[in-house]
Amino acid sequence: MSLVEHLTELRKRLVISVAAVGLGAIVGFLLYNHILHLLLEPYCHVHHRALAGCKLYAQDPLEPFLVRLKVASWTGFVLASPVVFWQVWRFVTPGLQTREKKYAVPFVLSSVVLFLLGGLVAWLTFPKALDFLVGVGGPSLLTIFSPGKYLRLIILMIVAFGLAFEFPVLLVFLELAGVVSSRQLKNWRRPAIVVIFVVAAVITPSQDPWSLFAMALPMCLFYEGAILVGRILKK
Repeated sequence: MSLVEHLTELRKRLVISVAAVGLGAIVGFLLYNHILHLLLEPYCHVHHRALAGCKLYAQDPLEPFLVRLKVASWTGFVLASPVVFWQVWRFVTPGLQTREKKYAVPFVLSSVVLFLLGGLVAWLTFPKALDFLVGVGGPSLLTIFSPGKYLRLIILMIVAFGLAFEFPVLLVFLELAGVVSSRQLKNWRRPAIVVIFVVAAVITPSQDPWSLFAMALPMCLFYEGAILVGRILKK
């Protein structure tokens, strides 16, 4: 394919992905109240309150509407993730061999499952992270959260964990493409573990130790799993 053909194909994949996210965002906009209650559960857990008693305090007349748009947008991305991952695969498929193209469905399914698993780990870890962030300043500080800043943090956590959990898919893809081999990954194990912890410390939005280990330890396991899967697929 020529450069123009590559750009045309990229535009096509982007248009489909954006349309899918837009449709998912409409669903998120309609289900906003249910999604917001779900995202508030970690906050309620930290403050030991019933969900009905947990309130976020908007300080701007536009903030409630902007928060609803933000929640709807991220919900759209999550709902559209199978379509987005499929479009990514379709874009890189022309550069793969016939044997490698047959992994399309496992690639998309594993990407979606791992992204959702990462989001679930972030959501389960977030109460501990929030408890650490609230308590580290001492008992003299009273915390009152605005919806924009609270939701930005928890959504960034979910997205960061979801993307970090795509790590094994990337490694297996590089193995299939011949960029790296299972033997090389095995030889790089020790420095890779150090890099994983450094990267986890940098990309974790909350910067707390709970989130650091909750992200880094699974990534280390994924690294070992990618070595094993790469060996099996290359046989």
